[in-house]
Amino acid sequence: MPRLSNPRSSLFHLQVLSGCAIIVRGQPRGGPPPERQINLSNIRAGAMARRAAQGQPDSKDTPDEPYAFQAREFLRKKLIGKEVCFTVEIKTALGREYGMVYLGKDTSGENIAEALVNEGLATVRREGIRGNNPEQVRLCELEDQAKSSKKGQWSEGGGTHTIRDMKYTIENPRNFVDSLHQKPINAIIEHVRDGSVVRALLLPDYYLVTVMLSGVKCPSFKREADGTETPEPFAAEAKFFTESRLLQRDVQIILESCPNQIILGTILHPNGNITELLLKEGFARCVDWSMAVYTQGAEKLRAAERSAKERKVRIWKDYVAPTANLDQKDRQFVAKVMQVVNADAMVVKLNSGEYKTIHLSSIRPPRNESENKDKDKRFRPLYDIPYMFEAREFLRKKLIGKKVNVTVDYIRAATGPGEGTPAFAERTCATVTIGGINIAEALVSKGLATVIRYRQDDDQRSSHYDELLAAEARAIKNGKGLHSKKEVPIHRVADISGETQKAKQFLPFLQRAGRSEAVVEYVFSGSRLKLYMPKETCLITFLLAGIECPRSSRNLPGGLQVAEPFSDEAMLFTKELVLQREVEVEVESMDKAGNFIGWLHIEGVNLSVALVENALSKVHFTAERSAYYKTLVSAEEVCRQRKEKVWANYEEKPVEEVVHLSEEKERVANYRHVFVTEITDQLHFYAQDVETGGQLESLMETMRAELASQPPVEGSFVARRGDYCIAKFADGEWYRARVEKVESPAKVHVFYIDYGNREVVSSTRLAAMLPAFSTRALPAQATEYTFAFIQVPQDEDARADVVDCVVRDIQNIQCLLNVEYSGATCPHVTVQFGDTKDDVGLGLVKEGLVMVDVRKEKHLQKMVRPQILFLAILNIWRYGDFRADDADEFGYRR
Repeated sequence: MPRLSNPRSSLFHLQVLSGCAIIVRGQPRGGPPPERQINLSNIRAGAMARRAAQGQPDSKDTPDEPYAFQAREFLRKKLIGKEVCFTVEIKTALGREYGMVYLGKDTSGENIAEALVNEGLATVRREGIRGNNPEQVRLCELEDQAKSSKKGQWSEGGGTHTIRDMKYTIENPRNFVDSLHQKPINAIIEHVRDGSVVRALLLPDYYLVTVMLSGVKCPSFKREADGTETPEPFAAEAKFFTESRLLQRDVQIILESCPNQIILGTILHPNGNITELLLKEGFARCVDWSMAVYTQGAEKLRAAERSAKERKVRIWKDYVAPTANLDQKDRQFVAKVMQVVNADAMVVKLNSGEYKTIHLSSIRPPRNESENKDKDKRFRPLYDIPYMFEAREFLRKKLIGKKVNVTVDYIRAATGPGEGTPAFAERTCATVTIGGINIAEALVSKGLATVIRYRQDDDQRSSHYDELLAAEARAIKNGKGLHSKKEVPIHRVADISGETQKAKQFLPFLQRAGRSEAVVEYVFSGSRLKLYMPKETCLITFLLAGIECPRSSRNLPGGLQVAEPFSDEAMLFTKELVLQREVEVEVESMDKAGNFIGWLHIEGVNLSVALVENALSKVHFTAERSAYYKTLVSAEEVCRQRKEKVWANYEEKPVEEVVHLSEEKERVANYRHVFVTEITDQLHFYAQDVETGGQLESLMETMRAELASQPPVEGSFVARRGDYCIAKFADGEWYRARVEKVESPAKVHVFYIDYGNREVVSSTRLAAMLPAFSTRALPAQATEYTFAFIQVPQDEDARADVVDCVVRDIQNIQCLLNVEYSGATCPHVTVQFGDTKDDVGLGLVKEGLVMVDVRKEKHLQKMVRPQILFLAILNIWRYGDFRADDADEFGYRR
């Protein structure tokens, strides 16, 4: 065997295998330095305990030899972390090296073998002693002194008390961890598997356990099929980082949890917390599943990881922050909340006046878990998804109109539709706080939202993700909201928007209530809103009284109606003032479509007056009856004088000129040929223009031919109120129609748009309208009219007589029609027979079936001949003047 005597030095990193074997390493240069095992020459210490080989049933655990652990501990405490010098005396054929180890930089330091023998913790191998070797002679002398002093192995009793009772397995790890109550326990780190997994000897009971650091994960060594290990990038460096600081050090460990038989813990060392150091140096990343049990403050770990990301060290060398492309002003800003979209999104107004939709980071709003939806009922997420309404209300009450601090966490890229998943536009996800309160955390803690789980490498998450997880854990523990085992809240909210009959029944209650509380759910235009009435639990469409607001663009049967000037400004003004705010409303009346008309107040401000004051609306003549008329007129006059907005092109005309024009205005007689198709019980009628009749016939022929070649699938059309469709009439032919009401699949109310008649049909007689035959290709041909200059009898029998007469005279007959003046619901017209040119309305008056409606307009008064009222006493006049004494002629008004 070759003898070597060159002294070598190794700095700091050592591992003591036993009382006579150590591992040394030099200083790292560009990576972990190689290990080198040195066995102490000429001495022998007791063998340490060994666990039985895994997979070999016959093998058994080997206990410590007496004083073996004490010898190892003597060396561990003397050498670990210290600089040593060693000489190699012998190197065997198998590569094992024997030599002397000295504490310090050279051989003048303390001889470790001599120190062991002197304490009686090792014996001298006397069989190889040479009398001329002073070092060997010195060892023999020290052993003799230890024997005489009865030290260590030479003491009485044989040393059985020094043998440890090693415990390699724990029967119930979870109970064991729970029994420690997260109190620090003393331990020695015996082995480092990778940067975040170690084997620790727990003292004083000698449990040898594997501990994974809570909240972090380091790159590991992947075991291949052939048994070799392939390190992930920076795995070896992370392992060396932990070894050089913890291996065989005295530490304290807090055992924090034991999920799936894996013991999680935090290792405390006087020089610092290894978990935080690994993160700070870029050797580890935070892991969410174990972060929740970390007891030393998860925010410290996130801060350490963030520091490594910013410096792009080790595993983060290619890291790009989710908001790296955003300017600082776009990452953090103050904004005013204008609308809560649902439980995780809101629209905010920036200081620049721009509107931006913000999604709360890392949370998911309540979702509909039930698969059984009522197909006949329109699905309304806000009211039909459990806890969605509570979540929206929580955000609305806390945020609407308030300024909040927004910190953008990440930008979620747009996604296309997938199988079972909808498409999403690009979303800005941020943490929103108000008064120091994280809104997302508050929402989750009340059980009104859940936290999204991410892949470990997905860095697009909330900057306060751990607080969200902790809040969710509290909500689950306390059974809050979505996590409650109680019955879910049900919101039965009736939507009576456009439901004329329901609105009529509801109107008296609102009128008697005076001012009623409401929440503005939606703004259609400057003066048209949808309100939620909390006491009545219903939704209504509300029109502002007393004003005439510019109309927004909208789709009509005849095509797109162009927006009037300042309509968008008016709608924006109304949105900013009242959207999702709590308001008070005074209902005065309703229109024919079931929309309520009245006054809306918010914090003492009348919205109608506010719109007029801001030159975004004009006063309507119906305001004359209200208590707000003077206020409206004075506000309008100020804006008119300034020529602001809607008054920008106003030019005041001389009074004389107006009188002159009104005197010279004449009735315009422009009769056109029409075909009367339907007459209603209220004496309204529908007519088609003869000029476009050919186009309708051509369209119907083409449509029916198309349907004959490709018949629609029966029952495939799902009827919804307002939808255009085609319907099979009683004659077996298809006609264009519009759905007016859906009672059930068997009872669908439709209106035939080209003829004016109505019918209740089964949905099996309906089909979707093809684009080639829609109202864009040819507008609806049936137009509603009523007779001018006559009063429809209020008595049902008298009115029925008139309707019968008109049906007999003009239904399905070509006539001449002239529009005399417009009405609230449809134009008022005069109708002449096509052959005789006799006036149909005049004939009704002459027969005494109706009375004349006296018009105030001078150019129309020529059409009214009062003497006709007193012609032959026929029909309704046969018993004299039946009108009540409180009629207009007697100076009374109802």
